[in-house]
Amino acid sequence: MKKRYLVLASGEVFEGLAFGAEGEGLGELVFTTNMCGYPETLTDPSYAGQIILQTFPLIGNYGMIPEDYEGECLARGYVVREACDFPSNFRCQGTLDAFLKERGVPGIMGVDTREITRILREEGVTNALICNEVPTDLSRVRAYAVRGAVAAASVKAPEEASCKRERFRVALIDYGAKHNIVRELNKRGCHVTVLPHDTPAGEVLLGGYDGAMLSNGPGDPADNAFEIAQIREIMGRLPVFGICLGHQLMALAQGGTTVKLKYGHRGANQPVRDLLGERTLITSQNHGYAVETDGVPGVLRFVNANDGTFEGVDYPALNAFSVQFHPEACAGPQDTEGLFDRFIAMMGGNAYADA
Repeated sequence: MKKRYLVLASGEVFEGLAFGAEGEGLGELVFTTNMCGYPETLTDPSYAGQIILQTFPLIGNYGMIPEDYEGECLARGYVVREACDFPSNFRCQGTLDAFLKERGVPGIMGVDTREITRILREEGVTNALICNEVPTDLSRVRAYAVRGAVAAASVKAPEEASCKRERFRVALIDYGAKHNIVRELNKRGCHVTVLPHDTPAGEVLLGGYDGAMLSNGPGDPADNAFEIAQIREIMGRLPVFGICLGHQLMALAQGGTTVKLKYGHRGANQPVRDLLGERTLITSQNHGYAVETDGVPGVLRFVNANDGTFEGVDYPALNAFSVQFHPEACAGPQDTEGLFDRFIAMMGGNAYADA
């Protein structure tokens, strides 16, 4: 196998072995602590523009399973300690290596992922380059920024997702939505119309929808000025439920601010405290930005038990709420999937009455 290198913007170089696609991968290097669910991770559009590092040491052991994909693979590279060449699972339809080759994503294995993760935790998320030859000039690596990620991740035209015994019509505004959001809505009797990220508010409000979902997605939330303005018009006129980037955009639409985290929350074991109850929930998360607690005219509902960051807000006067984590998590904990039931109730229904 050929040698390949992971070069950090600081100049640190890690030598490993090549797998996946040929060529270079330039992106923002982030780590995820998921022990399983790598097909869902690789197909999560929220990773657009990023190089994904898996902290779990063996990846690819059950192959790739298209039925579990959450969207298009928009990652810029993939870093693992060991990649399995011979997966074993009755649902397997291909190898990790073949998946990356088909999608033009370069990978590197055989590097010390623990050491790289420590660097990211201590020094923060950094740009990096996966390459076959170490460059002498790292200026383009240091200058890289994730731009236009929401436009790249969103559908280009409306898409319909029907279900049996449809009781509600939901507009899912797609900033990089995972497929499981649609599945969770469908199984609760919702016909879902997936709309492009730049759909004007007027089209949503005149579309005959019972509620609006704001999806997850990639990039800096503050870059989406048009989308924020549309959300401001929708809130208070339809029931609204926002997830991840949708949560951040709702807060910005109501006068809040966002901040980039040192290394983000990416994994399926993030504890979240419910401030209106006595429970701590285990959640799946994938984000590099957080909402600041000051300036949001809502009721603070959830906080991250590890670092105290803002994880959810209720807007009772606007018939809306949002969460930073993923209640549709798959693979991941299912502690919070009942939030979809709450959204159904906001639209005037019982989640499973006629589904």
